[in-house]
Amino acid sequence: MTHVMKGMLSVLIVVLLVFVGYRGFASAESGGEGVGNQVKSMNQGDWRNFMKPDDATLKKTLTPMQYKVTQKAGTEPPFKNEYDDNHREGIYVDIVSGEPLFSSLDKFDSHTGWPSFTTPLDPGNIVEKEDRSFFSKRVEVRSKHADSHLGHVFTDGPPPTGLRYCMNSAALRFIPREDLVNEGYGEYLKLFGSTK
Repeated sequence: MTHVMKGMLSVLIVVLLVFVGYRGFASAESGGEGVGNQVKSMNQGDWRNFMKPDDATLKKTLTPMQYKVTQKAGTEPPFKNEYDDNHREGIYVDIVSGEPLFSSLDKFDSHTGWPSFTTPLDPGNIVEKEDRSFFSKRVEVRSKHADSHLGHVFTDGPPPTGLRYCMNSAALRFIPREDLVNEGYGEYLKLFGSTK
């Protein structure tokens, strides 16, 4: 093989590696978590005894969008997220800790492009903080055990609370009614009119 051919082969290999690397990076940057592709909660044990992992572990375990939302108070795109249009019965838990946050019974279509709820499933798992970012005063909603940024709460919701908990799907994991017992959330099955 001549020096010219070896040089061309080297250039071709480099171009191929750059192209493959770029595609992987672009996939990761897009979140890699389109509809139906959310990771399970990091906590596989009892959420009441949850110990938050270090930042390096969170970066490895969460998708880029989940990390951006929960750890950096980011916001996912409206209408292009996992749970905006989810109408199944079940509960929503923190993607990091697994702590129960909201129920499908309190979910409504706010026409904003994000999953919205009138009230938390367990108010003890919700922390509300004043947020003065973006030149406005809002109320940020975070999870108590994982300290994940979830979204914001507004006072333009429907009765009976008049509240709209506008959440990011990337901060949540949905557990369908039929999986509540197997996932360790059997105590919430009674909400849906069945103990089976």
